[in-house]
Amino acid sequence: MSDFPTQARAVIIGGGVIGCSLAYHLAKLGWSDVVLLERKQLTCGTTWHAAGLIGQLRATSNMTKLAKYSAELYGTLEAETGVATGFKQNGSLSVAITEERLEELKRGASMAKTFGLEVEVLTPSEVAEAYPQLAMQDVTGGVFLPKDGQADPANIAHALAKGARQKGAKIFEQTKVTGILQEGGRVTGVETDKGTITADYVVNCAGMWGREVGLMAGVKVPLHACEHFYIVTENIPDLPRDMPVLRIPDECAYYKEDAGKILLGAFEPVAKPWGMDGIAEDFCFDQLPEDFDHFAPILEAAVARLPILETAGIHTFFNGPESFTPDDRYLLGEAPELKNFYVAAGFNSVGIQSAGGAGKALAEWMEGGEPPFDLWDVDIRRMQPFQNNRSYLYQRATESLGLLYADHFPYRQFATARGVRQSPLHERLAERGACFGEVAGWERANWFLPKEAQQAGEAADYRYTWKRQNWFDYAAEEHKAVREGVGLFDMSSFAKIRVEGRDAEAVLQRVCANDVSVPVGKIVYTQWLNGRGGIEADLTVTRLSETAFLVITGAAVGVRDLTWLKRHIPEEAHCVATDVTPSEAVLCVMGPKSRELLQPLTSADLSGPAFPFATMQQIEIGSALARAHRITYVGELGWELYVSADMARHVFDRIAEAGDAHGLRLCGMHVLDSCRMEKAFRHFGHDITDEDHVLEAGLGFAVKPDKAAGRFGDFLGREAVLRKKQLGLSKRLLQFKLQDAEPLLYHNEPIWRDGTIAGYLTSGNYGHHLGAAIGLGYVDCDVSEKPDDVLGSTYEIEVAGERFPALASLKPMYDPKSERVRG
Repeated sequence: MSDFPTQARAVIIGGGVIGCSLAYHLAKLGWSDVVLLERKQLTCGTTWHAAGLIGQLRATSNMTKLAKYSAELYGTLEAETGVATGFKQNGSLSVAITEERLEELKRGASMAKTFGLEVEVLTPSEVAEAYPQLAMQDVTGGVFLPKDGQADPANIAHALAKGARQKGAKIFEQTKVTGILQEGGRVTGVETDKGTITADYVVNCAGMWGREVGLMAGVKVPLHACEHFYIVTENIPDLPRDMPVLRIPDECAYYKEDAGKILLGAFEPVAKPWGMDGIAEDFCFDQLPEDFDHFAPILEAAVARLPILETAGIHTFFNGPESFTPDDRYLLGEAPELKNFYVAAGFNSVGIQSAGGAGKALAEWMEGGEPPFDLWDVDIRRMQPFQNNRSYLYQRATESLGLLYADHFPYRQFATARGVRQSPLHERLAERGACFGEVAGWERANWFLPKEAQQAGEAADYRYTWKRQNWFDYAAEEHKAVREGVGLFDMSSFAKIRVEGRDAEAVLQRVCANDVSVPVGKIVYTQWLNGRGGIEADLTVTRLSETAFLVITGAAVGVRDLTWLKRHIPEEAHCVATDVTPSEAVLCVMGPKSRELLQPLTSADLSGPAFPFATMQQIEIGSALARAHRITYVGELGWELYVSADMARHVFDRIAEAGDAHGLRLCGMHVLDSCRMEKAFRHFGHDITDEDHVLEAGLGFAVKPDKAAGRFGDFLGREAVLRKKQLGLSKRLLQFKLQDAEPLLYHNEPIWRDGTIAGYLTSGNYGHHLGAAIGLGYVDCDVSEKPDDVLGSTYEIEVAGERFPALASLKPMYDPKSERVRG
């Protein structure tokens, strides 16, 4: 060990395919001082026993981009390194045996077109031709991706490791990391059983050990291992060697030809978590005990589906651990708790197909100091601190494995590990028929079952479908109440960040693109931008006093936004940012009758002149106190009432009592979303991300490039805004309304402009007031095109392979001048 280093630019912990990929890509970027440490041997955790399926189509454009890159990389590694990867592009075939699954596959095929993937939708007879060994009972159709394939997982990792070494990286096996060094909120190195290495960067690629490695650094890495089962048959005579990878998600099964044998794997609905008491110190290329009874239902269905299995002997029954996250998406990026400590772990059985792209993206993230493009799908900052709880992870892991192959219905909710975070109004809403969904652990009312339906014996539960779900008509009535009367939303899950200190204004002027140097009581809608002009956050800032502000943002992005803010408070600034989310409930009273409902409950004057839009006042309501914000996300007159948690029920009860005379209706998140879609309000993470320029997103009205530079300089992203103004827009965010009232839009549907795909929808919902499905999406355009030129085209939206004419607009189709909001 004379060459064991004492310092490095980056230390990577974990020698599976992810760690090897990151080492390869950092070295490829010119990072010559990269050290990878593996506790035992390369690939000995999960990589060595992975199935090696290389699929490219993922749920979003950028995730597909990463998987597509992985396939391209694996096709070239052997020539580069001399290590055979076994990669072959024999295609993949996903088969549906229900109409609902076929709808899902067809929607995915439409989406694939926008991502540049070759894809074919197959009829049942075409499925039979593509896979003659398949029994065709109940088959409704399928989707074939010819560029998908399979490979040898361990050899991919070894090829990446060799490529990394060739470029100067050092890899040490049999080296256990025993501690993470840090100082001043920044990682400084690692302790190992062979000595200490100081480092500028440390990356946790420890797979199913990732949670424990994270704890060494005080970083939460929520993942849990589960048992994962597959069998390999004896040799099957005359089995074709070019069979596509076969997935039959309705039967929880996948199949691949492997050297004349069939590998059959399962993602069973109720999984078996593993490693609750830790992982044995000597774990290395280990298998877990067989559980044939657990696997038997999958095998029984498989024999019926693939009759050649009936006479094939079982050569191997395999059970090995893989790690899963609470939402089935992997964890990538810089940890919010510790500067320069990065994570790439929790790959949910898609580690091989993800490793190439994830390693490349993370290497570029580390090189540039920010994600190279929108990676919010997998950004570790989406995770909430409580989600690292072992009990929570154990419960959720039983479900998350099986959800890989479950129907991916819109609005599908997790069933396990629920009820962790609840509003003070939770019981009040439950009593009134709320059907709850979950975001960031918060239980939120998504829709309400009317009293008459409850009395008729209906339950406030989802019945999932790709068509109109069981709550559709109830949501239409809630929507109508908001547009014509008055509705009440519980938005206590809003993330609330208090920013205080004598430099609070100067800090926010640096971070916010809008001008927050405003009078006390003013509410400012603003974005936080990165150096590219991309949107890092979309929120409101309310001035509470000369030295205190309140940032209000979405529940899902609270950790992200707080981290961004803290990282941009200069060391010399007298300013602190504190998460105060649980301290206040938020009751949103919205609709044209909101003023007449609320006015009798308070001595405050709620008239337009006395209480203008985008202002805040402290008011009395009932016998309690509240801070009333006149702001809206549904596009109507209304107030958000911020009430301390101890008084929330009292205020709710007073409003509910008074509401009877005004037709008050309780409303859920689905209607909040359908109303904002009609008003073309953007949703962070869908319509606007860190790779979407604020001007192309149509939010230039909230950007003030001419505001005076503050103590800490011009606002972040200002130069990118000015540059884009000069160069022009190469895409625009449009609002669409289908001319046919029947189809439903969700997101990722292709946008056809004059017969050519020009983009895809970033979000969609049904506009009950406008009478059809509404979508938002970016359309590519030339910088010389004027708005009228863009709108002068003919537009269609593709839904499950069928194109529907759509009207397009750059202005909100509902209340374009915001007269209702400001009334």
